[in-house]
Amino acid sequence: MTTMNVCLRPAGSLLAKCVLSLALLSPFAALAQTPAAAPPPPPPPPQPGALGSVPQTTSSGQTATGQNDGNFTIRTNVNEVNLIFTVTDKHGRFIQNLQQRDFALLDNQKAPSQVFNFTQQTNLPLRVGVMIDASTSIRQRFEFEQTAAVQFLQQVVRPQTDLAFTMGFDVTPYVTQNYTNDQDKLEAGITKLRPGGGTALFDAIYTACRDQLIKVPPSPQGSVRRALIVISDGDDNQSRAYPDDAIKMCQRAGAIVYTISTNVSPSRDRGDDVLKKIAEATGGFPFFPKRIEDMTNSFHDIEEELRSQYSLAYRPADFKLDGAFRSIYLVALNPRYIVRAKKGYFAPKS
Repeated sequence: MTTMNVCLRPAGSLLAKCVLSLALLSPFAALAQTPAAAPPPPPPPPQPGALGSVPQTTSSGQTATGQNDGNFTIRTNVNEVNLIFTVTDKHGRFIQNLQQRDFALLDNQKAPSQVFNFTQQTNLPLRVGVMIDASTSIRQRFEFEQTAAVQFLQQVVRPQTDLAFTMGFDVTPYVTQNYTNDQDKLEAGITKLRPGGGTALFDAIYTACRDQLIKVPPSPQGSVRRALIVISDGDDNQSRAYPDDAIKMCQRAGAIVYTISTNVSPSRDRGDDVLKKIAEATGGFPFFPKRIEDMTNSFHDIEEELRSQYSLAYRPADFKLDGAFRSIYLVALNPRYIVRAKKGYFAPKS
């Protein structure tokens, strides 16, 4: 594969910072290429405020079964990864019409051996779950959360291509409506939730990804985009699973998690930090409405993002069917842009 080392040398610096720029390959040219001869150096350490900061620019998510999920897809016959990511400016505005040459990528600290295609994916079919904290701690805000969730599903689910499911959780998670495009059924799934009991957030996220998002209903279009919307205060007091267990299951499912905090107090608490960690580890985004009425704006932002993402398909170098976690470093070469994706994926086992 043709590659190009791009060195960024700030004025007055004695050392160049090098990143590997992906060569633009057509699908036909990519198939004829051989793996890159030499791996690139590890990515430079994050700089304060720089786009190359690992939490903002890395990516993850892959199903252990090799399912085509629209985020990461590894097929054992070709070892292909399909990476979905979002690009914004520092004000959160989506950046569109970028090209492959505008990014640099490392998979397990090595350049990909082949790049198959790069596209701006705005219309992939959705497989989305809405999961609402139904514990006692959010009783006063519960009715408004239900209304906002129903409105989101009405706006985002396209009957011809998309499917959604609804879940609630307190001490245990439970599905109130399985995958459907029927708006009446989805609304009923939300409205039948009743608050009460403790909070097992990590168990709920783990279960939603394991039971609902790893094996999603297929689409005639092939790739789908998997997302989980979690509405909670983040204060877990009942889970048997740990936060990292929930995150790893999301990564195996290739699911992007968006969290919406129900904590509208002036100060952030530990639950907000938990929601932030889960969202960022999966390539999603945490929302912290200042008023419960602002939750509808968070749903609108999620809807817009799901239709404003990029897709990069490539073959990793030195790929092994060992079930190991492979890190991904994805950066935009323009420091004004922020890339948000997952932090890695699990390779399938042979």
